[in-house]
Amino acid sequence: MYPELLKIPFTEMTIKSYGTMMVVGFMVAVVVMRRLSLRDGLDPLLITNASLYSLIAGVVGARIFFVVHYYDRFRDNPLDVLKIWQGGLEFLGGVVLALFVIGFYLRRNKMPVRRCLDVMAVGLMIALAFGRIGCLLNGCCFGQPTTLPWAIRFPYGSYAYTSQINPNVERGRTESHLQIPRHEYCLIDEGRWYPRALDSLTTQQQFDVTEGRYRCLAVHPSQVYSSLTSLLLSGVLYLFWNRAQGRRGTDDPARGVSPGQTFGLMLALYGMVRFLLELSRDDNPYEYGHLTISQIIGVGLLIVGTSIFVAVGRLKRS
Repeated sequence: MYPELLKIPFTEMTIKSYGTMMVVGFMVAVVVMRRLSLRDGLDPLLITNASLYSLIAGVVGARIFFVVHYYDRFRDNPLDVLKIWQGGLEFLGGVVLALFVIGFYLRRNKMPVRRCLDVMAVGLMIALAFGRIGCLLNGCCFGQPTTLPWAIRFPYGSYAYTSQINPNVERGRTESHLQIPRHEYCLIDEGRWYPRALDSLTTQQQFDVTEGRYRCLAVHPSQVYSSLTSLLLSGVLYLFWNRAQGRRGTDDPARGVSPGQTFGLMLALYGMVRFLLELSRDDNPYEYGHLTISQIIGVGLLIVGTSIFVAVGRLKRS
């Protein structure tokens, strides 16, 4: 867990790992999308511009979604909404706003929307793969405790650790995962326990919380799961998109694949995968029954993506 990669000399500012991985993912995705757009006869400059606008819209939308989802945190301090450097982004919210912005931009520049969305679908999954590595470095989006051999363990004071020393009624957990003498090791704020600063503990207590009986429980590497599945999805989408190109230099139809189907497939597959990945996570609260908001949206993406896939498949290739 490395939320801050480095500190800028002579300042108090630091370079955050999450933001860095988002930028790296965006740059890699743009390179891939430019290559695909050239193969499909699209203007790579317009694709790059659309990607840039979608990145900005994605960050804004992800922040809005997070603020709405966790409104209680900002109700008393509304200006905290602007403190995006403190964390607080939800990917699915960014996707919704980004799609609206992309659609508007492409229509305004008279680009073939369905073909452009197909190209961007492959790039989106690549960018997400890098973004989830940023989640791992930041310590957010953590998984549930497990004894699997590939489980990972976050450090004392991390988001996972704070979650484990608290009950979580929103997830139906009345007891904490990690039983710790709270008054000795923790501080309470608005009914929630937070770990004391490590340097304020005795030598024995420091050992207990870093290597001993009170260290963080091993959890599912849910961020790694998400990153690997995103890479897998990008590969599947590329193969499907490649099939849609038909044989270059001929007038053959695209082997039964219509423009827009790659994008619909992306929504459907990601919605299904996100629903399943949520089963390993331990951060999002349950909204309805034992479903998180991400699972509910995942079902929506699956339905919408499948509908798009079927609908555009009936259209003529043009």
